[in-house]
Amino acid sequence: MAGAIPMETSTAQPPVRPMRADARRNHDRLVGEARRSFAEHGTDASLEDIARRAGVGIGTLYRHFPNRDALMNAVFQDALCSLLERSRELAAAEAPCRALVDWLGAIVTHAGEYRGLAHGLMSASRNGTSALAQCHLPLREAGAGLLRRAQESGSVRADVSIDDLLQLTNAIALAAEQSPDDPELAERLLRLTLRGLK
Repeated sequence: MAGAIPMETSTAQPPVRPMRADARRNHDRLVGEARRSFAEHGTDASLEDIARRAGVGIGTLYRHFPNRDALMNAVFQDALCSLLERSRELAAAEAPCRALVDWLGAIVTHAGEYRGLAHGLMSASRNGTSALAQCHLPLREAGAGLLRRAQESGSVRADVSIDDLLQLTNAIALAAEQSPDDPELAERLLRLTLRGLK
């Protein structure tokens, strides 16, 4: 219609409403039970069992966490914060290559706490829509800073990418997960990684 004023469309998201107290309790119980179940049974633990142990129905679990990756993301936030803090501590280390490998070793250690986490993180690196990408992307950024510093110091080859390093790190965690009778495997593979980086 001539002379009509076009309506503006807003892309702004509505503000997130804080959780009610009972919803917050359910959320926290679900995360706690998921943490215990993932540690005991791996990340493919039964979501129905997690809901039951948290004292809620499966529908409540799905209202808080629409899929397994979203629940895994919530469970691993503490580990993510720890890894990001470790990257900040190592950012000024005297030996940048060693600092990078130490940080990659911390990822292997954290991934080893939950069978299946390394596989989930590997998948998230190729799927930006996964809730686990919220873990992968900050790790990638932190690792890229450590890698850049190591490359600028001349101690790491220029053709090494952070994406390749994170995939390699998750592969080491997967190999260690599959070889529980060889507790030194991850450390040996990380030493090989260190030699390959130079």
